[in-house]
Amino acid sequence: MVEKDLKVVHLGKKSLEPILDWSELIEWLKEGHKYPLAQIKDHILAQGQNRLLNRLAWIKGMGSAVKTCTVYPDNVSLGKATTNGMMTLFEDETGEPEATIDFHLVTKWKTAADSLLAASLLVGDNPRNYLIIGAGAVARSLVEAYTSIFQDLKITIWNRTKSRAMALTREYEDICDINYTEDLPNTVAKADIISCATLAHDPVLKGDWVSPATHIDLIGAFSSEMREADDKVLEIGTIYVDNRNTTIGHIGELVLPMAKGIISEHDIVADFYDISSGGFARGASGNISVFKNGGGAHLDLMTGKYFYRKWQQSQGGV
Repeated sequence: MVEKDLKVVHLGKKSLEPILDWSELIEWLKEGHKYPLAQIKDHILAQGQNRLLNRLAWIKGMGSAVKTCTVYPDNVSLGKATTNGMMTLFEDETGEPEATIDFHLVTKWKTAADSLLAASLLVGDNPRNYLIIGAGAVARSLVEAYTSIFQDLKITIWNRTKSRAMALTREYEDICDINYTEDLPNTVAKADIISCATLAHDPVLKGDWVSPATHIDLIGAFSSEMREADDKVLEIGTIYVDNRNTTIGHIGELVLPMAKGIISEHDIVADFYDISSGGFARGASGNISVFKNGGGAHLDLMTGKYFYRKWQQSQGGV
């Protein structure tokens, strides 16, 4: 038997990021949700505090992907990243590997584009005030993503640690209108768009602060115990998710208020698979829209396929 040598390209930040485009990616994600419903599964192994996580996705007609990462909390003391990994893309018809892609690059673009796609469909005309709650890596990618399609945004950063908020504003002050605030309730009341990108287990965003017609983008909570918004936010908002199967019953933002009877599954208006039918769309004027970014492995696959296509084009391919 003759073995075929497979040429698998590795795509990293230096080769890819200069040719990526946020608007292109959200259009790609729209198209991706016209394919059959994705198969998704996660596997996790643990040794002490350390974790090895595999996230699998398979979309008929598109292909498959395995995104693998390690989480080593004690790496902080070594001055190293706590999370490291790689994603492998596989061709649909033959199952042959196509590319490996840097974990952090996929996560950055997938996470922000997930929220950006929802905002492009749910935000009202000419938003001016954009509040980001949190000042980590996700907040940085949100600044880049949202300013790419919403013109003349005034961005405000709030973070529990003021110095981190100030550092983020200094990083971007030469390319956009950005500042930090210590007055969260007042800034929430003035915001047209609010993104929460924290690792909070208890709500940092209160429904009593929110004004009519605000779009709320909830990103940080990823387990059944975590949440960033209180019950009233979910009660007064029209609720959307990126994927019902990866959010309902899995993420505290929905699990906890559902357990108390504040909301039910019927209150989830639409997910991205409803875009083509027109179901994922802003409601009546004055409605508060609440979007839960669950960020499943199917979105990693779609994002990875976009990366691979852009690389092919840069090499004179399709």
